[in-house]
Amino acid sequence: MKNLFFILLIAIIIPTTTNAQTANGFGLKAGLNYNANGDYFESVSTNAENPDRNIGYHFGVFGRFGNQVYLRPELVYTSTKSDYNDDSFDMQKIDVPVLVGVKVLGPISVFGGPSFQYILDSEFDGISINEIENDFSVGLNFGIGLNLNKLGIDLRYERGFSNNEANFLGNNGIGTSRLDTRPDQLILSLSLIL
Repeated sequence: MKNLFFILLIAIIIPTTTNAQTANGFGLKAGLNYNANGDYFESVSTNAENPDRNIGYHFGVFGRFGNQVYLRPELVYTSTKSDYNDDSFDMQKIDVPVLVGVKVLGPISVFGGPSFQYILDSEFDGISINEIENDFSVGLNFGIGLNLNKLGIDLRYERGFSNNEANFLGNNGIGTSRLDTRPDQLILSLSLIL
């Protein structure tokens, strides 16, 4: 009886995963980020503070093209927050990852590729920061995904490559402070091909 149940279960799962492996098209995605930005440097001291990680969110659209090897471009709005003792750094950006994936086992795939980022808005301790070196930067995404029919879930790591800092007056109004705005985050996403 157990063997019959196991055979029926496999007979149901294999066609589902085979169908999942051919799902191509455009879709929607959303999820949570566990993120931190880089170090915070004050000019009056040489110490640097590592930020506390926080939960952020993202949502956007994506395309998926290919079978065993696939291309997955995305356009995603991302909101992140990092805490530095009593201060917080909030950032909103547009991310454009261009990922290449490979199916490794049934519905499981691994992927990676560059992520192009454009900073829309940033704020440190309630003060808008306009002096970020580059609004545009480049990073790397890589991770693992599970796709069942048109529904997918993936976990990825993102790290910014481009040195990118914001300069502003220190908390005491004396000297300037620098904040590394490169992302460093784990990203958990749900996706649905429409």
